Amino acid sequence: MNNKSNVLKITQGAMIAALYVVLTWVANVLGLANGAIQVRFSEALCILPIFTPAAIPGLFVGCLISNIINGCVIWDIIFGSLATLIGAVGTYLLRKTKFFFTLPPVIANMVIVPFVLRYAYMSEDTYWFMVVTVGIGEVISVCILGFILKTVLDKNKRAIFGQEN
Repeated sequence: MNNKSNVLKITQGAMIAALYVVLTWVANVLGLANGAIQVRFSEALCILPIFTPAAIPGLFVGCLISNIINGCVIWDIIFGSLATLIGAVGTYLLRKTKFFFTLPPVIANMVIVPFVLRYAYMSEDTYWFMVVTVGIGEVISVCILGFILKTVLDKNKRAIFGQEN
């Protein structure tokens, strides 16, 4: 890999992290970023690994920073960010599928986030209730908004990401 390619990947990852932070902040201001029912607009970005592997660290760092600046507890900072990382890797691995690439972030968050809400925030809601509520938010964010984002980006992926996948 040459220096130009390295700079491109680092820049893409940094831009994705910055976008994730800003979009999460907006969702937080609207009361949608945390809790049992959360629709993080930033989670739509979890489809970006289908265009560039640089999205994987970008999404992880963006989620990490977002959770820190939004005042999340340490367990949410760690495990919420790991859920995003797992989802991003899964999306990258399923990048050649028509729709299944949207599922890894949904599944990772549905499994991990309810534990965080239950034990780190002492939520009295049942685990399965939170699986459903977190899942609904993720479906809205990733499967619907993310798929719309993919459709828009597909038209200019070569110009935006510097390659065709």
